[in-house]
Amino acid sequence: MTIPPKGNEGPPLGGLFYCSLYNPLIDMIPVTETKSTSADVASAFEEFAHAFEAFKDANDTRLGEIETRLTSDVVTDEKLARIDAALDDAKRRLDRLSLDRSRPPLAGAQDAARDPAQAEHKTAFQAYIRSGEASGLKRLEEKALSAGSGPDGGYLVPDTVEREVLRRLSAVSPIRAISSVRVISGGQYKRAFSTTGPTTGWVGETAARPQTASPALSEMSFPAMELYAMPAATQTLLDDSVVDIDRWIAEEVEAAFAEQEGAAFVNGDGVNKPKGFLASDTVEDEIWEWGRLGTIQAGGADFPASNPSDVLVELIYALKAGYRQNASFVMNRKTQSAIRKFKDDNGQYLWAPPASIGQSATLMGFPVVEAEDMPDIAAGSCAIAFGDFKRGYLVVDRAGMRVLRDPYSAKPYVLFYTTKRVGGGVQDYAAIKLLKFAA
Repeated sequence: MTIPPKGNEGPPLGGLFYCSLYNPLIDMIPVTETKSTSADVASAFEEFAHAFEAFKDANDTRLGEIETRLTSDVVTDEKLARIDAALDDAKRRLDRLSLDRSRPPLAGAQDAARDPAQAEHKTAFQAYIRSGEASGLKRLEEKALSAGSGPDGGYLVPDTVEREVLRRLSAVSPIRAISSVRVISGGQYKRAFSTTGPTTGWVGETAARPQTASPALSEMSFPAMELYAMPAATQTLLDDSVVDIDRWIAEEVEAAFAEQEGAAFVNGDGVNKPKGFLASDTVEDEIWEWGRLGTIQAGGADFPASNPSDVLVELIYALKAGYRQNASFVMNRKTQSAIRKFKDDNGQYLWAPPASIGQSATLMGFPVVEAEDMPDIAAGSCAIAFGDFKRGYLVVDRAGMRVLRDPYSAKPYVLFYTTKRVGGGVQDYAAIKLLKFAA
């Protein structure tokens, strides 16, 4: 797809997924930049808390109008919608500031002193990115018996950069953040599981132990697919010694990788991409079987007008107790906006803002994960997922991230074709349940 330009970035490059860095004074973050201060984060958290109090007041007014006049005033509805949008904006700002503050610096002089090989790799990588000098990296990869080369697929980034990219993705990619993550060295990860469960029985202390039947085993396979991004920079920027190249690479690919991963982990069809949990076969939870995700029917194309939260209670208790302990709700912003208005029989809101900085909002006591790739509430959609994603969904990362420098395709800009291999899929079909609205 073609990504439209923004600001002064210039024209898009054909159909490439394209991250740009054309204005170093605006886009580049030098080494000397300070992280978000605690005061900024505290101020954003206070703003978010005030926005939710205003939201509750406006919604209470709307509910009172419905009780007395059977309808709400248009002005009240518009006010509530504005506050709801402001609440989402405040939450996004709070999340971004908290994320920026929590990011550790990349490896510095002390790390280099502890690991000379890492320092040598970093120096060679900097030379390759800035000037295209690849002899240092080529020698290092030949020494490591690496099959990769510049003409074939680029050079490995330093370990510190790869770890930083994965750390950032864990913070900004919503499904990755709550799933199990396994790093592999091959092209796919295979996992055996028992379809019948172990055969067991009770025996006395001296009684004979009868032979039990062998469990029936099956195999699950999680191939790692190639994901890429292509940040661009001017040669003038690369010549600037103040620019931290390692940090620039990590920041440029973060948004591209997180966006593509997030979509694939939810809706991916498994063809040249991970298989998302919503791409799994589904079945009504009463007749659930392994290999499918159980669904709870909402009863209509929207939440019921009377006691809408009852279907959420049913969804929660469709999950076994062992999974509920670490379960989370997953939904998009529009669905969360609708649920934010729900109250219990005592007039208390079921959705609650984060109790402190760095925590998630909660719904009926369970964390809410906002994933924009989840479908909206509509006929036939599974708009809400609930489950223990640590046990239910597996993300597979192939070790190694590569960068191929291309100074020719988009002169005067230098492109950096950056690739990593990632896969994913459901690994425990009993750990995730879906709320499905009627077609």
